[in-house]
Amino acid sequence: MSFRKVVRQSKFRHVFGQPVKTDQCYDDIRVSRVTWDSTFCAVNPSFVAIIVEASGGGAFLVLPLHKTGRIDKSYPTVCGHTGPVLDIDWCPHNDYVIASGSEDCTVMVWQIPENGLSQPLTEPVVVLEGHSKRVGIVTWHPTARNVLLSAGCDNVVLIWNVGTAEELYRLDGLHPDLIYSVSWSRDGSRFCTACKDKSVRVIDPRRGTVVAEKERAHEGARPMRAIFLADGKIFTTGFSRMSERQLALWDTENLEEPMGLQELDSSNGALLPFYDPDTNVVYVCGKGDSSIRYFEITEEPPYIHFLNTFTSKEPQRGMGWMPKRGLDVNKCEIARFYKLHERKCEPIIMTVPRKSDLFQDDLYPDTAGPEAAMEAEEWVAGRTAGPVLVSLRQAYIPSKQRDLKVSRRSLLHDSRATGATTAATGATTPPSTPPASTRFSAPPVLGSGNATGGRLDEVLQEVAALRALVAEQGQRISRLEEQLSRLENGHV
Repeated sequence: MSFRKVVRQSKFRHVFGQPVKTDQCYDDIRVSRVTWDSTFCAVNPSFVAIIVEASGGGAFLVLPLHKTGRIDKSYPTVCGHTGPVLDIDWCPHNDYVIASGSEDCTVMVWQIPENGLSQPLTEPVVVLEGHSKRVGIVTWHPTARNVLLSAGCDNVVLIWNVGTAEELYRLDGLHPDLIYSVSWSRDGSRFCTACKDKSVRVIDPRRGTVVAEKERAHEGARPMRAIFLADGKIFTTGFSRMSERQLALWDTENLEEPMGLQELDSSNGALLPFYDPDTNVVYVCGKGDSSIRYFEITEEPPYIHFLNTFTSKEPQRGMGWMPKRGLDVNKCEIARFYKLHERKCEPIIMTVPRKSDLFQDDLYPDTAGPEAAMEAEEWVAGRTAGPVLVSLRQAYIPSKQRDLKVSRRSLLHDSRATGATTAATGATTPPSTPPASTRFSAPPVLGSGNATGGRLDEVLQEVAALRALVAEQGQRISRLEEQLSRLENGHV
C-alpha cells in the first residue's frame, strides 16, 4: 500500500512574487523614521504616496505611478502639517483625494492635481480638528462618499463628513488604551479595532456600541492588528505570551475560541495584514522583515492555508497595497506591493502563472469600483450597502496576435501550367488534396492551361510589386528609428 502526500488544490498555490527592474523603482526617497506602526505608504491606480522625513513639520510625497527613477530632493511635497505625518489613506471614490493624520492632532484632506504636484501643497481642502492627542489612524468608509474615520492616541474614534467638515460620531470611552488598528467591514456597517488592552472589538458606529468583544485575542504585549474579511470574519495578527508571532481567524458570532490559530516565528516586528476580498488571500508583511507571506482563507478547516513566501534581501520599512482595479490583468497580476526601503520604494508584483493569454475570469471576479454606493447623509440615516462592483474585463487588452496568412494552393489540371508554376516559384508540386490546416479555405480551381498562365503572370507581378513596397517601407522605418535614436541621445 502506497501513501502519497495529498496536496490541497488551489489556483493560488503557485503565486510568485517578483520585484520590478531597478529603473522602475522610486529612488532617493527619505522614508520617515517616526516610530509608529503604520504602513507609511498608500497607493491607488494614479499615484503612490509616501510619508517622508521633513524638517519643521510633517510631509509626504505624492508621485504619479509613471514617475520612476531617481526623485529629486527638491520634488514638491504635501507639507501642511506642523508635526510628523503618521498615517495616510487615499479616498476609494476619488483617486485625487488623500487624507493624512499627524502628531499635530489634526486630520487634513488634500486634493492632488491631476498631473501630480508641480509645487509644494500647503493648503488642504479641509482640516478636521477634534482629537486632543496625535492622530495615528485614518481610513475612509468603503461605500459611503466623504465619510472618514480617524483614531488618535486619546483613545477616541471620530467619524467625519468630509464634505461638510462636520463630526458625525464621537466614540469615546469604548477603548481604555491605545488603538492599534481599525478596519471597516465590507459594507461599512461596522468596524473592528485592535487595542493595547489586547482586546478585539466589533463596533457599530451609528449606535455607538460594542457589538462583540474578544479579550486577550493574543496574549503578547506587542502590537496586534485586526481586519474584517468579506464574509464578516475577522483576521488578526499579534504575539503569543512567549513573543512568537501569531495569525488567528475569528467568527464574530462566537469569539470564544479562534477558528484557526497559527504561529509563525519569533521576530519582533509588527505584522501588517493586507486582504484581497476577491480571492480571499491575506498577505502578511512584517515590519523590519524581508519577506511577504501569503495565506488563503477557506471555509474548510484549518481555514488558514499557507501558500508561499516571497523573500528578498532588504528589510521593509513600510508597505503600500494597490487596489485591484489598478493591477495589470493581462499579466495575471493578483496583487502589487510597494515596498519601502530606507531610501527607495520598490514595487513587487504577485502573479498567478497561466499559459493562456485570455482574460482569467476566475482570478478577476467583479471588484469594488471607484463609485460610491451612497452619500454620507444616507449612511447616517441608517442605510447600508455593499460596494458598487465593476468588471476588470474592460482593462484586459488581448495580446497582439500574428496576422493569419493563408497560402492558397492551386490545383492545376494542366500539367504544363503546373510545370510553369513550379519553375516560376521554386515550389514543389502541391498535393491534390489541401492539408488539414487550410481546408477551411477552399482552393480556387483554375480552368485551361492558357488561362492559368495568364493569371499566373498577373499574380507574380502583384507579388513583386508588394515585395518592393515592403522593402521601401522597411527602409523608411529604419530611417525613422535612427532619427528617434539620435533624438533620444540628445543629438538633433
